[in-house]
Amino acid sequence: MKILFTSTDKTMDSMIDPRFGRAAFLLLHDEETTTQTVYDNAEAVSSGHGAGPLTAQKAYELKADVIVTGNGPGDKAASTLKVAGITVYVGAANMNLNEALQALQLGKLEKIEL
Repeated sequence: MKILFTSTDKTMDSMIDPRFGRAAFLLLHDEETTTQTVYDNAEAVSSGHGAGPLTAQKAYELKADVIVTGNGPGDKAASTLKVAGITVYVGAANMNLNEALQALQLGKLEKIEL
């Protein structure tokens, strides 16, 4: 499973970025290989409008199965994620990525309906 975290920085010790569309970085964690890849989300952050759909498109391109974030995506991004079949979990706003991964694995995050 590939898990995409919204992140404030580039490591698993970074804090979850509570924003979906304007998250500073996207960190993709591959549970099968235990590798992480970081993506700068500057294009979405600097966009005037449509940051959520841009970030949702990036999640689709990265083949994420799951997204972990602080707050959920807006309506337009949620529509994109639903079509892509990506599951979204929220409630990780005050966690670092390692803590959020553990919370996800223990079923402590809220799965939202898209």
